[in-house]
Amino acid sequence: MRNLAANLVKILDICKKFSKNLVDERGNMPRRGVVPRFSDLEVIALSLYQEIFSIDSESYFFSLLEKHKDELPNLISRRQYNDRRKFTANLCEQIRQNIAQAIDGNEDYFCIDSKPIPVCRIARAKRCKMGRTDYQTAPSFGFCAAQNTYYYGYKLHALCGLTGVIHSYDLSKANIDDRYWVRDLKYEYQQCTIIGDKGYLSAEIQLDLFESVEIRLEVPYRLNQKDWKPTFKPFAKARKRVETLFSQLDDQFMVCRNYAKQQIGLFARIIGKVSALTILQYINFTNNKPIGRVKYALF
Repeated sequence: MRNLAANLVKILDICKKFSKNLVDERGNMPRRGVVPRFSDLEVIALSLYQEIFSIDSESYFFSLLEKHKDELPNLISRRQYNDRRKFTANLCEQIRQNIAQAIDGNEDYFCIDSKPIPVCRIARAKRCKMGRTDYQTAPSFGFCAAQNTYYYGYKLHALCGLTGVIHSYDLSKANIDDRYWVRDLKYEYQQCTIIGDKGYLSAEIQLDLFESVEIRLEVPYRLNQKDWKPTFKPFAKARKRVETLFSQLDDQFMVCRNYAKQQIGLFARIIGKVSALTILQYINFTNNKPIGRVKYALF
């Protein structure tokens, strides 16, 4: 299984390094009750291993783990793994943020974009049970202009630095305009430049971001605008960073292939996929290799 023990230890060591003050000496988040033998950090490391090696079926994953019981003496059951993976999702995200800051914590230029995350085909949308109990987090119908297609699900918004590390991301309903998520960036960032595509074009938002926290939102002009100017080529080239990340999430981490039945399960898997990408980038970073070559990080 591609040297499971060695790779799992390597991932676990990185999680321990960036989880200081977040867990106790056993690697567990503070909680009441019995202390689990299989720690929270080990659950995170196991989920990251699953995403790194593109194993999208938990049933198949645990059938492989059965062959390595000697190396994992306190291995939990599949049901416990599924529950604790959701429980540790926030811890996994905090570790990922710490890793991202270690790679490029002083960025002044960022790229922003969004991509569709379908949960089922259009024909099955009305029968989909995801989000039936909570309209605020339920999926919806949306349109992707880049692919010229309609879909049912969510939209993944991501902000990355010029080095290619995702600093911030979020999931929204598919029918939410990209520009609404940009408004919230002023609460996390200031005095920087954000490069986006034409979907973020809004004079009102650009003015608000600059006047409030000095964020320059650089967006290419539309051809029919009165004050049209040609696109600054370095900005157009830099924006491809986030598109490359989305391609990697689609290819190696299969971000659009989800078997989750509930929103919390889908959100936990998205966190795991983005965190797995960041872990591989950090491994390349420490080995002085191009961080974008994530497929070769553990070889």
